Amino acid sequence: MGLRSVAYGLYERRLAKTLDPATLPRHVGVIVDGNRRWARAAGAGTEVGHAAGADNMARLLEWCDEVGVEVVTLWLLSTDNLSRPDAELTSLMPIIEDLVSRVAATGRWHVHPVGALDLLPDSTSRLLKELDERTSGVQGRTVNAAIGYGGRREIADAVRSLMKEHAARGTSIEELAEILDVDHISEHLYTRGQPDPDLVIRTSGEQRLGGFLLWQSAHSEFYFCEAYWPAFRKVDFLRALRSYAARERRFGT
Repeated sequence: MGLRSVAYGLYERRLAKTLDPATLPRHVGVIVDGNRRWARAAGAGTEVGHAAGADNMARLLEWCDEVGVEVVTLWLLSTDNLSRPDAELTSLMPIIEDLVSRVAATGRWHVHPVGALDLLPDSTSRLLKELDERTSGVQGRTVNAAIGYGGRREIADAVRSLMKEHAARGTSIEELAEILDVDHISEHLYTRGQPDPDLVIRTSGEQRLGGFLLWQSAHSEFYFCEAYWPAFRKVDFLRALRSYAARERRFGT
């Protein structure tokens, strides 16, 4: 073990000791950005970057488990990403399937898919549904696997689901318009029943949401990190928690 590794280990432990459990987020959303750029910088192929990113996501869940984060939303694949070259998507899907399978196998997380599963390959969609059902009995820890996810698509799907539900009850459009409020839409989101994200982390230096949890992040705190996702370390995660804990949350007031 090198001197730098020892120093970071000591720093991590010191950071962890300064965190008050009462100030930590219940729900952390993560925009895992920079896999491809990390791979290019390392002189490796895109598939290597995605595989390294998946391994780091598994580590992130261990860190979240250690500090007591209850819900983690990982943006693995956006609806826009589905337009990438077929060769990249063909290599990426098995990596995603392996990751969610490994997370489910720990028995510590309910793996809940969020996104337009109908846009994914049948095998991926089936696996996500199976893992959701298989891990549904896990209490207190949820991983939202955002795959084929887009914030605008989610809101549109929520409104569509709401309208279908009321149409089945015989509610007219005019009647629905009279009673419609934000709670009605929230009840039809992919994350219904969950707390909204307290903290959203984005890596790779980009400082934008890009459509991530548009509805749910109205009062979220944001933390942007320069590191590409595969290079995101536990110390970076602890720094994000420290930054979050130091903020005065106003919730729009």
